[in-house]
This record gives sequence, C-alpha cells and structure tokens, in this order.
Amino acid sequence: MGRHRLLHLRRSATIAGIVAATVLSCQVALASKERSDALVQSTLQLDADVRHGAKVFAEHCARCHGGAALGDAAKAVPALAGQRKSYLVKELADFLERERAGATMHGVVSQQAIAEPQVWADVANFLSNLAPLATPSPGDGKQLRLGEAIFQEQCASCHEDDARGDDDGFVPSLRSQHYSYLVQQVRSISSWHRANVESDLVLYLDSLAADETLAVADYLARLRTSVRDRAVLQPDGTIKDAG
Repeated sequence: MGRHRLLHLRRSATIAGIVAATVLSCQVALASKERSDALVQSTLQLDADVRHGAKVFAEHCARCHGGAALGDAAKAVPALAGQRKSYLVKELADFLERERAGATMHGVVSQQAIAEPQVWADVANFLSNLAPLATPSPGDGKQLRLGEAIFQEQCASCHEDDARGDDDGFVPSLRSQHYSYLVQQVRSISSWHRANVESDLVLYLDSLAADETLAVADYLARLRTSVRDRAVLQPDGTIKDAG
C-alpha cells in the first residue's frame, strides 16, 4: 500500500472517529435533556409539602442562599425567594442531568436527600411562596434608561413588562434579583456555558455590548413596579397560580 494511500486512510479514520464522537455526544445530550424534561413534568404533578421543603432548604441550601433565600450579592449567589415554582424545578432537574453547569449545585442535587422529584416539589413550593428580596444589591445607576429601553423592547415579550416571568412559570422572574448575579448569568449564557438555554437567547445576549448588559442588569435590580396577578383560570373554573 502506498504512503499517500495509507495517509488517506488514516485521515478518513480520524474524521470518521470525530464524526462518531460528535454524533454520540449529541445523542447523550438529547437523552439528558429528555430525562430532565420528563423529571420536570413528573415533579410538577406531585403534591408539595412546604414544611418539608423548608426543612430541606435549611439543611442543604441556606448555607449559600441564606436562611430567607435572599442570596449573596458579594458572591453572585442568586436570591431564590419568590422565584417561579416551575422554573426552580426545571433548574434542579437540569443541574442533576448536567444540562446546567455548576459544580457546587451538582454536588448538592446529587445527594440522596435532594435527588428526588418529591423533594424538588417541596423545596420549589417553599421558595416560590417566600417574600421576594425587597432591595437587591444594584449597579451604579448610571444607565437605567438604557437598561429599561433594552429590557422593554427585547426581553419583556418573554419575561413580561414587570419581569415577573411567563404565566407557565418556566420563564424566570428577573426582578428581585442581585445585579451581580444577573450580570454573571448574562455573561455565562452568552459564552454558551448553559446548555439549557435556547440558542436564540444565547446569540442575542452575546450581541449586547458590555455597557448594555450592565444597564439591563441594573434596571432589573432596581425594578420596583407592582407585580401583575399571576393567577390563571383553570379548565374546571378554579383560579390557580401559574407556578
């Protein structure tokens, strides 16, 4: 066999190996996302025990997020109080399935006391019923008009104009959140470090200039408008919070 022929076969084998590895990686990622989605849907069907959720949170989460789940601005730890129930469940499932990066949270959710849908339902309901952070730590306040303009034009269609999140509860509330955490997450998402985010959002956030990112985060951290009623009419005629 000629030298050039041998090199061609080696290159072909290398390319085939790369393609096979890429296909396998995509299949693994798809399976992980499907497992996460299934876990979320099953968790949301469970009846929650808020008292148990409070106990679990105090034992396993309060050390970082604070006893009242108000976060830590200095460490860019998010406030979880008042966050949407469905979104909290989704993030817990995504951390477990490695759909969202975060070594600390991976360690937390993999514990036997945490890695159960019933526990997620309990904790998420507890957190969603807490009073939101009243005075998040803000930015320098120099570009609030720019932040408001960008948010209302580009973000409110999904997060609503009061930044409370969507009625289904899977789009997070962005209000009552620390500026430092908001900035950190925009940068993380725009760098493709969160696999559980739609690509359109990644591309949009990546298009923002640095000052625009800071302006939006500062505007949200200072948002004090009243929150519109999340209650929705159920098919049976009853009124229920969307989550």
